[in-house]
Amino acid sequence: MNHPTPAIVTQAAARRLPRLALVLFCMAYVLPGFFGRDAWKSVDMASLGVMAELLQDATSWWMPTLMGVPLENPALLPYWIGGWAMQIAPGWIAPDFVVRIPYGLLLTLALVATWYGTYYLGRSPKAQPVAFAFGGEALPKDYARAMADGALLALIACLGLAQLSHETTPALAQLGFAALFFYGIAALPYHRAAPMAAIASGLAGMALSGAPAMAVLWGLGSGVIHLLDRTRESDSPQTDTITLEGWGILLLTAGAGSIAAALHLWRWKIALPEATWADWNGYAQLLIWFTWPAWPLALWTLWRWRRQLLNRHISRHLAVPAWLSGVTVAATLTTGSSDRTLLLALPSLATLAAFALPTLKRQVAALIDWFTLLFFSGCAFIIWVVWIAMHTGIPSQPAANVARLAPGFVSSFSLLSLAIALAATLMWAWLVHWRVGRHRAAIWKSLVLPAGGAALCWLLLMTLWMPLLNYAQGYKVLVERTVSQIAPAGCVETLGLGQGQIAAFQFYGNLQLKPMQKTPGCPWLLAESGADMAPPASLDNSQWNLLVPINHPTDGNQSVLLFRQR
Repeated sequence: MNHPTPAIVTQAAARRLPRLALVLFCMAYVLPGFFGRDAWKSVDMASLGVMAELLQDATSWWMPTLMGVPLENPALLPYWIGGWAMQIAPGWIAPDFVVRIPYGLLLTLALVATWYGTYYLGRSPKAQPVAFAFGGEALPKDYARAMADGALLALIACLGLAQLSHETTPALAQLGFAALFFYGIAALPYHRAAPMAAIASGLAGMALSGAPAMAVLWGLGSGVIHLLDRTRESDSPQTDTITLEGWGILLLTAGAGSIAAALHLWRWKIALPEATWADWNGYAQLLIWFTWPAWPLALWTLWRWRRQLLNRHISRHLAVPAWLSGVTVAATLTTGSSDRTLLLALPSLATLAAFALPTLKRQVAALIDWFTLLFFSGCAFIIWVVWIAMHTGIPSQPAANVARLAPGFVSSFSLLSLAIALAATLMWAWLVHWRVGRHRAAIWKSLVLPAGGAALCWLLLMTLWMPLLNYAQGYKVLVERTVSQIAPAGCVETLGLGQGQIAAFQFYGNLQLKPMQKTPGCPWLLAESGADMAPPASLDNSQWNLLVPINHPTDGNQSVLLFRQR
C-alpha cells in the first residue's frame, strides 16, 4: 500500500527564488573570507606551508611532509591543488591568495552540487506533493526547484559552514567532492554519463583528500540504495539499467578505496568516545550549533515522512541524504577532528531540512522567523558596536574588552570595508521587510532569514573585524616579533613547534628551519614554551642560552622561546 505524501504544496507556493538574487546571495557568502585574510592557525597555516614546500620541491608530491614531518591531515589532492595554483599564477599575485582561488571554486561547487542534488531528489515520484482533486498542486519541476532553493538556503544558514568552508584545508576539498558525489547519486535516475562521472570524481576526490573511509561507506550504502530503488519518473522500472548502475557505483567505490590504499592514505583514527558527561555534552553542543538550523528541520522531515521512510519501497529523496548524514554524524563521534568530519554532513542535512518546508505549520514558520530575526540582528548589532568602540573608544566597555583580549592591537580604518558592511546591513533590513510583506506563499520563505542572517554576520566579520581577526587568529605578529630579534634572518633550529607555527615561520618569515640536532648547526633555536614559559625538559642548557620569550598576542599556547647558541 502506498501511503500518501505529507507535502501539500500549491503551484503558487512552488515559485522559485529569482536566479540573479540567488547568485548574488551566494557570491556575498563565498567571497568574504577569501580576500584580505592571512592564513589562520593552525590547520589553515599548515596546509599553506605544505603547498609552498611542494612548489619549491622541498617535499615529495606523493608523500607530502612539512619539514620532513608527516602531516596531521594525510591527504594529497588538496595540497596538489594549492601547489598547482602557485605554479601557474603570475608572480605579482600573493601566493597565500592564489591558493584560495581554487578553494573558493570548491565551495562554489559544494553549493551548486547541493542545489542540483536536491533538485533531482525533489523530482522523484515519492517526493511529490499531494495531487489535488481539481488541480492546482505544484508541478514536479517547479516543486523540485523550490526544494533545491530551500536546501541551498539551509546549507548557507548552517553556522558551522562559515569558517571551515573558507579555509584552504583538506576539509573544504572533502566538502566539495562530497557534494559532487551527492549530486551524482541524486541525478542518476535521470541521466547517466554526468552523474556517473560525478560519482567517480566525488569518491576519488574524497579518498585523495583524506576521507577514504567515508568515501567507501558512502559509496557502499548509496550503491545498495540505488539497487533497491525500483522507481523512475516514468513509473516504469528498468531493472537491468538500475542493476548496472548500482554495481557500477560499488565498483567505483572499490576503486576509490584501492587508490587510497595504494597511496597509503588510509589512517585509522577511530576512537570511541569516553563515557563521561563532559565528552557527550561536548558532542551534543557541537551537533546543535554546528548544524543549526538544519538539524531540527531534518529531524522533523524524518518524522513527518516516516511512512515513506519505513515503507518497503525505497524513498530515494529520504534514504540517500539520511544515509550520508547518518554515517557522517556517527563518524563524528569516533574521530579527533569532529567538526571537520561533521562538515561533510551539511549538504545532506540541508536537503533533509528542505523537505520539512512543505509540512511546517504557520506557527512554526513564524517562530523560526522571529528567532532568526532577533538572533542575527543581535549578532550584527554587537559586531557594529565593537567596531565603533575599536575606532572611537565609545562605548568604553567593548573597547576595554578588545584591549584586554588583543593587547597591542591597533585598529585600522577601511572605507571599502565600511561601505560593504553598510550595504550588507541595509540589505538585511530590506530582506526582513520583504519577508514580512511579500511572497508569503513561497515554500522556501522560512529559510530566507536564517540564510540571510548567517551571510550578513559572516560578511560583517570579514570586513569590519578582519584586522582584529588577522591579529588574533594569524601568525604574522608572532613571526614579525621573532624575525626582528634574529634579523638578518637565517638558519634556525626548532624543537616541539606545531606544524602551523613551522609553516608560518617558513612562509611569512622566510626562515630556514631545521629540526634540533645533538650538535647545534644553527645559531638560533625556536622551541615550544612550557608551563610558565619554562624551557623544554629535553633541551641541553649547556648549548643554548634563552634570549627572550616571544608571545603570541592572543594565544599563549602559540608562544615560543627564542634561544641563541652559547
